Amino acid sequence: MSEKKSLTKAGDFHPEVLKLFDRYVHGLLPRRGFLKGAAVYATLAGASAAELLDALNPRFAQAQKVAPADPRIKTEIVEIDSPKGNGKVRGLLARPASASGPLPVILVIHENRGLNPHIEDIARRLAVDNFIAFAPDALFPLGGYPGDEDKARELFGKLDQTKTRADFVAAANYLLALPGGNGRLGAVGFCYGGGVVNWLAEQTLEGPGGKPAHLDVGVPFYGAAPPLDKVADIKARLLLQFAGKDERINAGWPAYEAALKAAGVRYEAFVYDGVEHGFNNDTTPRFDQAAATLAWERTLALFNQALRG
Repeated sequence: MSEKKSLTKAGDFHPEVLKLFDRYVHGLLPRRGFLKGAAVYATLAGASAAELLDALNPRFAQAQKVAPADPRIKTEIVEIDSPKGNGKVRGLLARPASASGPLPVILVIHENRGLNPHIEDIARRLAVDNFIAFAPDALFPLGGYPGDEDKARELFGKLDQTKTRADFVAAANYLLALPGGNGRLGAVGFCYGGGVVNWLAEQTLEGPGGKPAHLDVGVPFYGAAPPLDKVADIKARLLLQFAGKDERINAGWPAYEAALKAAGVRYEAFVYDGVEHGFNNDTTPRFDQAAATLAWERTLALFNQALRG
């Protein structure tokens, strides 16, 4: 076996291994299929296929930026009604420990593993930056995030997506009327969650008093395009973040962009060259510090500009 290499960043893996991993984490390839395909490239890294998979899996504790007990914020687990969805939505609500005046509210939508520690940390990071953030767990009807990424992906495939999307609408409606909120709603989502943000931007929500409302700002990170025949319904400003090497998601962008332009939707889109799908997730080797920093700065800048005042 060749000398073992460092396996801490995307460049340490053969590109085909990263493609296999992308298919694996999105349920397009079983674990056995990943291990079989990765074995061809494992000797180049001086590792086994199982070691490659382990290295690509998240390290939540190492990447945590805001501890749950951080004195700058207050967090709580809340449950809200979702009569058109699964009956109840459960998630983490995070807000600054002290605030002067109403604050913008941000819906944080996870990847296809439910509300794992990384997404909880994203919500806490937003609270530190003076937003109220709510991160629902789509897996709540099935017992919630199980603490294991493989089990979480397996559970995710059992969800009724029509009901799950109704749960995210219920969460958005809840935030629009949240005490302490200013009635302005942003959403940020990653991978699966990015696709939900794109879809949510097309939906008519329910504001206080039952009045029709809409998402104000949506920031999908490498999210699938929504139904193109509904793009004209988008009222939100969009900031779309793409990974340069993300062939699967990027394939849908030209048609989506054409629909956005035709509908006159206000949007900006950025492609971060040379980075992988999941580049913002700092718990895995696909994380890219430079791209993630710039993308998050742009996200916060838009939320601050469009949702305050």
